[in-house]
Formats: sequence, structure tokens, C-alpha cells
Amino acid sequence: MTSRPEPSVVVVGSANLDVVLRVSAVPRAGETVLAHGTARGAGGKGLNQAVAVARAGAACTFVAAVGDDEAGRDLTRTMQADGIDVDHLRTSAEPTGTAHIAVQDDGDNAIVVAAGANATLRALTDADRALLAAATVLVAQLEVPLEVVTAAARAAATATVVLNAAPARVLPAPLLDAVDVLVVNEHEALVVSGLTAPAGADVAADPGLQQQVLDALLEVVPAVVLTLGGRGARYAARGGTGGEVAAPRVQVVDTTGAGDTAVGYLAAALAAGEPLGAAVAHAVAAGSLAVETAGAVPSVPHRAQVLARLPR
Repeated sequence: MTSRPEPSVVVVGSANLDVVLRVSAVPRAGETVLAHGTARGAGGKGLNQAVAVARAGAACTFVAAVGDDEAGRDLTRTMQADGIDVDHLRTSAEPTGTAHIAVQDDGDNAIVVAAGANATLRALTDADRALLAAATVLVAQLEVPLEVVTAAARAAATATVVLNAAPARVLPAPLLDAVDVLVVNEHEALVVSGLTAPAGADVAADPGLQQQVLDALLEVVPAVVLTLGGRGARYAARGGTGGEVAAPRVQVVDTTGAGDTAVGYLAAALAAGEPLGAAVAHAVAAGSLAVETAGAVPSVPHRAQVLARLPR
């Protein structure tokens, strides 16, 4: 038996069964709409990001929890098919997490998540801590309990800690102190920074407001990547390093998982030693490919596709 390579990226996060409903428009409160298509598949921010890391060519280990049910077994097989190390995957008495996703015809979506087994991932084992101590990059999000995210970030003392602060929430100082690169969209950036945008303002379309947000976030973390959907991303680091990467024009089919794809490719590029600007370029290229295909895991591109889309 051959041994696995030493993992360079560890992802700590959620794994969900996605139930996707294609609709003309997301229903408003009190409204019932008829779906014109349904699908089920693997998802969850952590799992999506782990798949993106693996497809980017980096060795990846996933620390997560699934239920002792068919959905959990299906998700595990999905991870293994992409070569993700699942030795640190827990099996919980709670059912596997589920995300119900309504996807509009224009590709935008609305998501409701039942945490299930994800909520039981509350502590690290000694083996987890040893894994994190040896990692090159740690990736985490906020779909699992905050205490395990904080513990993982602090245990990964020599790693580059990438935190995707989604779903948005105010973050405690012990976690922020351990973060090296914070990845947020415009809504998450406002929540984490504590800033309030002027009435009617659109962060994604306002470079001045973007800079205010970046400056505020750089007071609490060393580097920030601000994702701007179809406009690409801006990044900044303490010491004045910064820039922006425009997204190519694409035909949007489904935005589900595109942000997670970008985070996974960002992490893999950082693990390979790329500077932040180059890593953001990989992230934007990968995210632009992801929106062209329906589904979360099915839409995650492979490395060759991303390299072909990078600006030349």
C-alpha cells in the first residue's frame, strides 16, 4: 500500500446534501411557486471548498461530520472520488446536513440550510490538532460551530489561515487574531467590519466604499479578499499590497458554489506558494467557470480549465 502525500490544505467545515429546485423566481413570503426541475447532490461550503482544493491539484484533508445515513455515505463517496482524505470525517447520530436551494432562471439563488450533523462538529481531536499543526493552509467557513472554527485556526499556528466568513456574522477577537486571509463578499464585509453602507449604496459597484471596507478589515486581519460577484474581486494586505482582478463575461447558469470554488482555488494557490494577487486571479477564473454549470460540486472546474482561463 502506498502512503498518501502529506496534506498541504486542511478544510474544516460543513458537508450537506443539496436539494436543488429550479424556479422562475424565488418565492416571496406567503407565495407558492412551482419548480420546473429538481436535483440532489453533494454540497455544503466546506465540502465544496475541499473539492475545489483537490481539483486545483493540492492534497486536501477534510475535517467534518456527516450522519450515519445514506446521504452521509453518498457524500463520503463523493469526497473519495476526488481524492480527498476523509480520515478525519466524523459520523454523527444526527442526520446529514441538508441545503434546500431555489435557483432562479437567471442563476441567482436562495438557500435554507438544516445543519444536522454539522452542528455536532464542536471540538478537535488530538489527531485533528496534529494534522492542523502540520498543514500549509487551513480553510474554514462558518457553517459549523464557531468554537471549532476558532480552535482549528489557533491550532494551525504555522499555516496560512484562510477564513471565508460565511454565513455572515460578527467574529470574536480570538478567531480574527488567528486569521491570515479573510474572504468576504460585500454583505459579509459590512457585517464583519461593523460598517453601515449609506442607504441605496452598492458595495460591489462603489470602489470608494470598497476601499473603506477593506481599510476597516485590515485593522483586524493581515489580508482581505473582497469578492464582487460578476465584477471579480479586490484584495488588500497590510503594507499597501493590493489590487483588483476583473471577472470575464460569462453566461450565468447557476451561482451555487461559485464562491466556494473561488475560495478553494485561492487556498490551493497559496499552498503552492503563489503571492496573494496571483492566488486571487486563480480564484476569480475558477469562480467564473463554476457559474457556467448547474450544481455545486458538478460545477467545480479542474485545474487545466482554470489555467486556460487565466489572463495572459
